[in-house]
Amino acid sequence: MRNLFAVILLVIVSNVSLASESEGLIIHRSTQTFPEAMLALQTSIGEHGYTVSRVQRVDIGLTKSGYKTDKYRIVFFGKSNEIRAVKQSQPQLIPYLPLKIVIFSENNETLLVASNMTQFAVLAKQDGTKILLERWNNDIHSIFSDVK
Repeated sequence: MRNLFAVILLVIVSNVSLASESEGLIIHRSTQTFPEAMLALQTSIGEHGYTVSRVQRVDIGLTKSGYKTDKYRIVFFGKSNEIRAVKQSQPQLIPYLPLKIVIFSENNETLLVASNMTQFAVLAKQDGTKILLERWNNDIHSIFSDVK
């Protein structure tokens, strides 16, 4: 399981040195089954005004590499106008966009993991972008709270 968690960290946080470990990730455990949690996640993302751009299966590649894993997905989402504006005005933030949530099952729980977007404020050169990162972070917390 440690190897699986290490893979998760590498996938969603490519530069952890920007913040301490406790500030770098948002982790949520849900007692819902994976399919229920996945549905609740995508529904909540939509209710928060975001669009899911794609869902990437990761479990197949992990299984082929010898890891033992259950269901494992990365959900990419955002508001296209916001993502486009940040990419144009703050190109240093491109590696962290679009927003992503990793969802996977472990034993009888479903875990959701996302980057704490406020950690990237040190890269933002405009106050408006810092405010946007804060709002994205608050929305991720709210989305996680919807996936109870």
